[in-house]
Amino acid sequence: MTSLHGPPPRHPRAATPGTPLRPRLTRRQLLRGSTVVATAALTTGAGLGSASAVPPRPAVRRPAPAPDLRAVRRVLAALVEAEGLPGAQAVITGADGRVREVNAGAGDLATGRPYPHLARLRVGSHSKSFIATVVLQLAAEGRVRLEAPVERYLPGVVRGHGNDGRRVSVHQFLQHTSGLPDFPESLDLEGHAYMDPRRLVAIALTRPPMFPPGERWAYCNINYILLGMLVERVTGHRYEREVERRIIEPLGLAHTYWPPWPEQRLRGPHPKAYAPIAGGGHREITFINTSLIGAAGALVATAQDLTAFYAALLAGRLLPPAQRALMRSTVPAADLARGAAYGLGLASYPIGGPGGGRYWGHGGTVYGTRTRGGVTEDGRAVFIAVNEVPEREGASQAVVDAVERIFQAMAAASDSPKEHPHP
Repeated sequence: MTSLHGPPPRHPRAATPGTPLRPRLTRRQLLRGSTVVATAALTTGAGLGSASAVPPRPAVRRPAPAPDLRAVRRVLAALVEAEGLPGAQAVITGADGRVREVNAGAGDLATGRPYPHLARLRVGSHSKSFIATVVLQLAAEGRVRLEAPVERYLPGVVRGHGNDGRRVSVHQFLQHTSGLPDFPESLDLEGHAYMDPRRLVAIALTRPPMFPPGERWAYCNINYILLGMLVERVTGHRYEREVERRIIEPLGLAHTYWPPWPEQRLRGPHPKAYAPIAGGGHREITFINTSLIGAAGALVATAQDLTAFYAALLAGRLLPPAQRALMRSTVPAADLARGAAYGLGLASYPIGGPGGGRYWGHGGTVYGTRTRGGVTEDGRAVFIAVNEVPEREGASQAVVDAVERIFQAMAAASDSPKEHPHP
């Protein structure tokens, strides 16, 4: 969702929910963090034989280097300290194929415990990548035309104050070039009243468009609220069910789900979410109105499931080549992050330094939780989750920068010279 901005809070402080909190952490615990090696996917094999009388020496299989976990801990601890966050977790997949969790700070300030293993997270706008994938699957099936006006699928819905669904295409919704106004900042994510998607769209469209359709790029959650409605109109099923049967179930994403309204408690181990308190400290967030974010941001997942999803997307397991190419056709999106580009529900971000390149993913911000990261073409992945959204400009970029530094540390480990003598 949208980011909160303001001055960076002080170092985490703790007490009971609703009052400033003090983490039960020493400085050594903060800086060292913790690491869990979650799964292994490294394969080995024997070299091929030869028909000659004297067999050649066997080929040397060089093991892929493991990432420098000390460097990853330093990056994560620096992020927590600089931003005044309660805690953070990085889930990384190195060139060796193994998935590792690295923690800094606290997932729960009252106990001082770090983020748990396989932490369930409100992943916010990563939801958009799932919705976009379903829309592109429908396009591949001939059930949706991307260049058709959205009026064809949602007649009369996008109207008023200069907003006109007859002039805006499905493609422009997917890429955030529709020009539609987003919902107002006054909407209360902690309010308990259910908000129907049509009502949410109607509130947003009481304001004029930001610009003519296709003129430029501007992030807009209403685009994806409307795309969720489009999926339902075309398929006759809830958008949640279409995501489940087309993506979550085929990929075996065991910890990814849409929480039904008004379910609040995350299913499985999870960190607490916090909001900064003026003057320092943190307040636990106990309720989030998911009806306000719906198809645009209500999904729950683990970083491991996000890694599997984006890896499958890049590998072509979810979309035919034509639709996958469209999804990766980008426009500049500097407002998202420095050097970012945005396709159809999928973003790419630069990795500076030797080797360079880009990674593909999205980002997500829901009240009290922020996730950033993605997957490279060669299968490396970094996702960082933090359990507070600082009220200052640049707080989102700080997490993106940390993701980039971890990718760089992984590349440095891969480039380090190592001897691999024959046995």
